[in-house]
Amino acid sequence: MTTKLIAERGFWGLSMQDVADGCGLTVPGMLHHVGSKDSLLVAVLEHRDEQDATSLAEQLGVPVHQLWTEGAPRVTLPQICSALVRRNAGQPEIVRLFAVLEAESLAPGHPAHDYFRARQRRILTTMSALAEGHVPDPRALAGQVVALMDGLQILWLREPETIDLITAWEAAAGRLFAGLFR
Repeated sequence: MTTKLIAERGFWGLSMQDVADGCGLTVPGMLHHVGSKDSLLVAVLEHRDEQDATSLAEQLGVPVHQLWTEGAPRVTLPQICSALVRRNAGQPEIVRLFAVLEAESLAPGHPAHDYFRARQRRILTTMSALAEGHVPDPRALAGQVVALMDGLQILWLREPETIDLITAWEAAAGRLFAGLFR
């Protein structure tokens, strides 16, 4: 419920009364559980990350606690990206939520500013590590992957009837990763 409201309205348009009503609580009762509107937002984002990690681990056949662990059964950058895109294609509301909040949080005063900054650094570091030994500049490739994924998702969200996210990703990834991961 909260995820849907944030995806539709963004953080600034989110009404705590609407969230409380959707949960069957009063606003004071809800605030007792989450502390503040800012805390609610971070909890929603962290929950999304946990769900994504569980789904990725299942898709890739890796225990969730080993998904990003050094020395664990490793998957390639193309495999992880493909799994992410397949997951996102099945949850447009969540992708919309993420896109709206990520854009809103570019403002330093946004309550998710630090969350998204840390998340971006973590993603780029992880993707760079997966690209090590395959390209001369793993960090640059990681940035290109993120930009491509985010851009394709925006196109898909605007035109879901004409753009197949998975097909668009696989075509672009085929060119981006050509000859790099064997």
